[in-house]
Amino acid sequence: MRPVFFLLVLVAAADQAVKFGIQRLLLENQRVPVIPGVFSLTHVLNPGASFGILPGHTRLILFMTVVLFALVFFFRKTIREQPLLFRLGLGLGLGGALGNFIDRVRLGEVIDYVALEFWPLQNWPVFNLADAAITTGAVLIVVFLVAYETHAARGPASPRANSGED
Repeated sequence: MRPVFFLLVLVAAADQAVKFGIQRLLLENQRVPVIPGVFSLTHVLNPGASFGILPGHTRLILFMTVVLFALVFFFRKTIREQPLLFRLGLGLGLGGALGNFIDRVRLGEVIDYVALEFWPLQNWPVFNLADAAITTGAVLIVVFLVAYETHAARGPASPRANSGED
């Protein structure tokens, strides 16, 4: 569980630090180009989940986050036995979930700040480090699951295949 806990704390702390800076430096809805035509920093308050889904369902999202952390705690021994890729994905996802959870408890909504401006993502919802960590963590877990299923479907190698005989 060490990589999971380490990533969880690192992602949540970095997310909160950046959000603190955004709150201090930008007015709400203020946009500051960082790389013109590529991305801007934009201070937006999001009443939903990652990328604006489930707007206005703060209590439901808070409840789901608490359930997620309870499940991870309950299955912590099983998680310890999982391969590193799975645990890294879980740590990133949980760190992002915690970062956004802190915002929801503190503000009732989440601070988002990354606005993409290049085609085809110029209309993508404004997001934050926590959202990116959740997405990256989910992708790592899916990659692990696909690789695991592919490996399991092949089954154990036959002794003849390993012997080098034809």
